[in-house]
Amino acid sequence: MMPILSQFSYIIAIVIFLAVVGFHLSRKNDNLVFLYIVQSGAVALLLFIPAIHEMNFFLLLAAVLTLAIKAIFAPYFFFRLIKRHEMTFTSNTYLSLPLTLIVLSLLAGLAYSHVFRPLFELSGGNAHAIPLAIAAIFVSIFLSINRRGALSQIIGVLSLENGIVALTSFLGVEEASGLDIGVSFDIAVWVVIAVLFLSMIYKQFGSLDVSTMKNLKEE
Repeated sequence: MMPILSQFSYIIAIVIFLAVVGFHLSRKNDNLVFLYIVQSGAVALLLFIPAIHEMNFFLLLAAVLTLAIKAIFAPYFFFRLIKRHEMTFTSNTYLSLPLTLIVLSLLAGLAYSHVFRPLFELSGGNAHAIPLAIAAIFVSIFLSINRRGALSQIIGVLSLENGIVALTSFLGVEEASGLDIGVSFDIAVWVVIAVLFLSMIYKQFGSLDVSTMKNLKEE
């Protein structure tokens, strides 16, 4: 039987992974952003636990910034972008839904394969959560590749970052609190730039479907 903390980590890993799978199944941008809020909230919990346990002020600050920037700040800008340009539905995918599900299954299977077994042994009590975090990373990368919409691709990149944070947490890798805080601010700046860039693309082409830009040429 897994200890309570390990069970909690496993539940968080499931939430993070299911959120990424939900990205692929979602057909509305609002749902996409909502799932990102859920995923980011789960990642923030992973930072809150050691911060409270160790009574580390800087780690607690990093956890609060992670929650504020990823689960509030970034979604706020995304929701504004969706509402302003009336982007209710997401862009299509390159692969059909059945093929997408097959690829997701293969990526999940790869995460559970013997290739990553050495990582399971390093994780201590979080061995059950490691493959889910690895699968979340792979599936996030595939989201950015498979989706035609620029917003979905950006969500994929942010989800990839969440997966990496979760994996390092499950592995017990200690990071400097200043690094976590710096990364949080970097993400905030990156989100603002990304939203402005998306707005410019939509005003120019009337769509965020990147396939509409493949025929661009210099006048």
